Amino acid sequence: MVLLGSMVNSAAIILGGSIGLALKKGLSDRIASAVMNALALCVLYIGVSGMLKGENILITILSMVFGTLVGEWIDLDKKINQLGDEIESRVSSENKEHSVSNGFVTASLLFCVGAMAIVGALQSGLTGNHDTLFAKSLIDGIAAIVMASSLGIGVLLSAGLILVYEGGITLFANVLAPLLTDSVINEMTCVGSLLIVGLALNMLKLTNLKIMNYAPAVFFPILFGYFM
Repeated sequence: MVLLGSMVNSAAIILGGSIGLALKKGLSDRIASAVMNALALCVLYIGVSGMLKGENILITILSMVFGTLVGEWIDLDKKINQLGDEIESRVSSENKEHSVSNGFVTASLLFCVGAMAIVGALQSGLTGNHDTLFAKSLIDGIAAIVMASSLGIGVLLSAGLILVYEGGITLFANVLAPLLTDSVINEMTCVGSLLIVGLALNMLKLTNLKIMNYAPAVFFPILFGYFM
């Protein structure tokens, strides 16, 4: 099922949010930190495994270089963060206390913005491999427990937006897949997996990479793959 990864991600948010509403206090910082570090190691494993599918190191290098140039020129990371801050500040100013809309917006920004949502959805659509979205589901589920305990039911409602957002990317990739060769898809998987490795290093607080500025690199194998 092409949308399985997106559906599991949405279900994990609903489940985690429900647990958070029931617990009220959520998880302790110590336990949450330990679990997130464990999940980060799993994300690192997924990234390294995906990198091995690359067949042409030159395509990977060129894609990363040109993708980064485009991302830095546009400064995707900064623009996305600014958009998130603006939306969140507007909601917060209109709602002095934690409300349904505040919880919805805050959770949606956290769950939608990031390399795992994009790369994972692309992998689901192009190859039918949902491992990245499954790992993201565990991470989002833990985060939903913590957030729902303080922000309320709005966190659960964000699951619907996640399904539409990731599902849309997955369906687009699925339509695109027949037009791409297996070699190009493997190179896109390799480049996307490099971003997942970078994300895992950020999660472990070993680096502070602006992963979204590298995101355009995922699409460059489509260009280079037909010439190399």
